[in-house]
Amino acid sequence: MKIQVLGPGCPSCHKLFEATKQAVKELNINEEVEYIDDIKKIIEMGVMQMPVLAIDGKPALTGTVSDIEKIKSVLTGKKASGSEDNKSGCSCGGKC
Repeated sequence: MKIQVLGPGCPSCHKLFEATKQAVKELNINEEVEYIDDIKKIIEMGVMQMPVLAIDGKPALTGTVSDIEKIKSVLTGKKASGSEDNKSGCSCGGKC
């Protein structure tokens, strides 16, 4: 599994990156979380809202800084109850 967080470097993007690393650690997933701030790579992925959590090169969460439980559900392929997307704090979605 390839786990990436994409964003321009705003506080919300870094928050998603740190939360994703914590979720990976708690799930004992033996994968590194990569942070990508290269705008060309972000555009290639075809996403317009950031931050982005990508799994195996495909966007799994966009425009949201989710809690660790939501991130864990995405990483394990399970649906988290009561989760909400698009509560962004990123420059693209609101309050950097």
